[in-house]
Amino acid sequence: MDLLCDAYSNSSDEDEEEEKEKPKRQKFSHSFSNPPKPYLPSPSPPSNLHTQALIPGSYVSKRQRASMASITTPHSVPLSSSSFTLSGSISDADIPHNIVALLKSKANGHKNLNLVPDKLSATLSGHTRAVNAIHWSSTHAHLLASAGMDNTICIWNVWSRDKKKACVLNFHNAAVKDVKWSQQGHFMISCGYDCTSRLVDVEKGMETQVFREDQMVGVIKFHPDNSNLFLSGGSKGHIKLWDIRTGKVVHNYNRNLGSILDVEFTMNGKQFISSSDVSGSNISENSIIVWDVARQVPLSNQVYVEAYTCPCVRRHPFDPVFVAQSNGNYIAIFGTTSPYRLNKYKRYENHGVSGFPIKCNFNLDGKKLASGSSDGSIYLYDYQSSKVLKKIKAFDQACLDIAFHPVMPNVIASCSWDGSILVFE
Repeated sequence: MDLLCDAYSNSSDEDEEEEKEKPKRQKFSHSFSNPPKPYLPSPSPPSNLHTQALIPGSYVSKRQRASMASITTPHSVPLSSSSFTLSGSISDADIPHNIVALLKSKANGHKNLNLVPDKLSATLSGHTRAVNAIHWSSTHAHLLASAGMDNTICIWNVWSRDKKKACVLNFHNAAVKDVKWSQQGHFMISCGYDCTSRLVDVEKGMETQVFREDQMVGVIKFHPDNSNLFLSGGSKGHIKLWDIRTGKVVHNYNRNLGSILDVEFTMNGKQFISSSDVSGSNISENSIIVWDVARQVPLSNQVYVEAYTCPCVRRHPFDPVFVAQSNGNYIAIFGTTSPYRLNKYKRYENHGVSGFPIKCNFNLDGKKLASGSSDGSIYLYDYQSSKVLKKIKAFDQACLDIAFHPVMPNVIASCSWDGSILVFE
């Protein structure tokens, strides 16, 4: 930003100023200490150039609009080789024919819904620090995305005969906390400690939009019925609903919460569930809140009365229930209709959480629930009985996230605190 300020310091000759701006724009810094802004600061008064930034919805003077129009925004800055590294291919051309057939035939894949993953299928190595989240692409189901504490996102071509790590994205300036594929082709959104959510066209290797906040962003979730909308939750307890088409916030959901750990839409998309950190207050109120999406109001904040933080919430794919991973070392289950009651007679136990951000997920038909564990294992539960079907020892350190494949029901991916990713079938 200092470079942009220098560009505005001499205003006597517009042509000379324009010539000075050109080379400085090419040096635009993306360092964490001075991240790029979505808008340029007001050129007047000069003494406040470092602190004044345009606020969405505020009045913009003609002078400001003119200056904004004359400067290339960060979105159109040519990508450097350090932002996108292509090491393999995202095409399915190099995948064995039997795998391609399964990926393209959902009906055939669903014949094996009762199978339990037990064999290691792929080991994916590339992250140098903990992997926080993984997510399969539903439209290109051979691709898996992973978000790491090493500031990178890796795209894996899991069954490729050649290089399984297809590409590495380095658009974030700090640790990446979450990543989600869109239902629209190769688009993907991610968020992290650099206070941004970023939309990327993976096929083109281009960052297409940056959504900036005044908080570290820990979780994102696309709306189930409209992929132009997504929720973001962050360290200051603020939850925002964004519209990708305008790049602006549609709704704000604020209630003096602790850090937002997870968000999940209900099946109809009219409500969503949030979980927030209550460890600092020792008060269970607001640990889990059910929100009305349109009215921006909480429908209930007395859902979970035990004084435990829940790092993950997931709704069942068909039944009107959702589960919450609890730091009490169990998964609790609740109804998604008012009064959103806790089922006191059923919980999923035996795995450990121990303060790690351990996630859980349902399989395709909702008959199985899988959870990571602080002991490095994957626990597979029967949804109805809550009994452990299988325990898979996967890692030496905590297993943070698990993801059932969107097409092949007997395939599950997992990631670890040590930076490794394993796929079982």
